[in-house]
Amino acid sequence: MSNSIEEYKDKRRKGYVLMRMIYDIGMSVLLLGMAVFMLFGKYFGIDNLVNVDDMFRKIFGVICLLYGAFRLYRGIKRDY
Repeated sequence: MSNSIEEYKDKRRKGYVLMRMIYDIGMSVLLLGMAVFMLFGKYFGIDNLVNVDDMFRKIFGVICLLYGAFRLYRGIKRDY
């Protein structure tokens, strides 16, 4: 009886780890994409779309880059 409970708990834990890994990698792709878009915005013509300061775009881009890299590391590491 306890063997089936342990198998169920192990299966549930593996499902949770897989879901968190997919979520972290997906969020990192979005954040890294936003970082590239903000840091290289002048090549994409972002000035025509959004009227924000150049320094703000660079700071926000660096923050997105760092947090996206952290999420990617956490998704690859899979230590939940």
